[in-house]
Amino acid sequence: MATIEMRSVSKKYGNVEVLRDIDLNIADGEFIVLVGPSGCGKSTLLRMVAGLEPITGGDFTIGGKLMNDVPPRDRDIAMVFQSYALYPHMTVGRNMGFSMEIRKTPKRERLGPVAGAAATLGLDKLLDRYPKALSGGQRQRVAMGRAIVRDPKAFLFDEPLSNLDAALRVEMRLEIARLHQRLSTTMIYVTHDQVEAMTLADRIVVLDAGRIQQVGTPLDLYERPANRFVATFIGSPNMNILDATAVEGGMQIGKSPVIAAPKGAVQLGIRPEHLGLAHQGAGDIDVTAQLVERLGSDTNIYTESPDLGSILLRVHGNVDVNAGDAIGLTLTRDKLHFFDTAGNSIARQS
Repeated sequence: MATIEMRSVSKKYGNVEVLRDIDLNIADGEFIVLVGPSGCGKSTLLRMVAGLEPITGGDFTIGGKLMNDVPPRDRDIAMVFQSYALYPHMTVGRNMGFSMEIRKTPKRERLGPVAGAAATLGLDKLLDRYPKALSGGQRQRVAMGRAIVRDPKAFLFDEPLSNLDAALRVEMRLEIARLHQRLSTTMIYVTHDQVEAMTLADRIVVLDAGRIQQVGTPLDLYERPANRFVATFIGSPNMNILDATAVEGGMQIGKSPVIAAPKGAVQLGIRPEHLGLAHQGAGDIDVTAQLVERLGSDTNIYTESPDLGSILLRVHGNVDVNAGDAIGLTLTRDKLHFFDTAGNSIARQS
């Protein structure tokens, strides 16, 4: 069993508290992704799970066994770092099996696990090559293979794809997803890339300023963010947050009809893909197009409202809009999000 539990876990460097009140239960075989802005504590939390950073407070268990003071080598966890950290003078096969080599495992007993990991990752024809003869994606596969041969209780990934170009990141993302399907092993993955988080995770843990803001499935976080931070952090492009005017019966945005809003709501959130394009004067909000990004499958239109500021619209395909055009925007009423003065979400009304 590789269930992982954290109860009131905290981390301090001197008087600086970088993680506080972390409560998280990870099921056996679950793929958990930690996301958040730089400095939020996600990599520190991962290193605490690995035993590379001591825990200041709280309890951390693996399979029900307390791990607070257990050294890294005894936690039965394998970690894949951002840097491949391969030995340049060793072949792919020896790099992958080196952890067994230093444990004095006989060579004949190392061959099976290395061959199995190589087959899983499509490296079986590269075992005799040296790292300098590999592409970036192949080197990252070797680093993953080095972790696989240990047959750990859990895998930890610390931004493993950030050094790869865009095409390789997509390819390796698929490899990691397939790897999890094949192994069904608990995985904790740190990234700043929310596309990786949304496509890989069973559940996402969103951190900010050392605290967990929300834990949930990718669609839970996208459709039901707990607060304004999660709403703007999850989803690409970011959610538009608009100041509303309180009126009898709800709130108004621009020239929109009265929008039924829950009590206490002072801001409205709408994702760019949930705005519609209209002629000026025919929508809820009149804006001027500032920049048009034609992406082929979609078009991003950055607009400006004199009353509401910048608003981003995303439409499918190409549209006949250019910078400087006066246009209107319509709100998809059942996709609105409402926030109170503290930035917490308030359940929207139908």
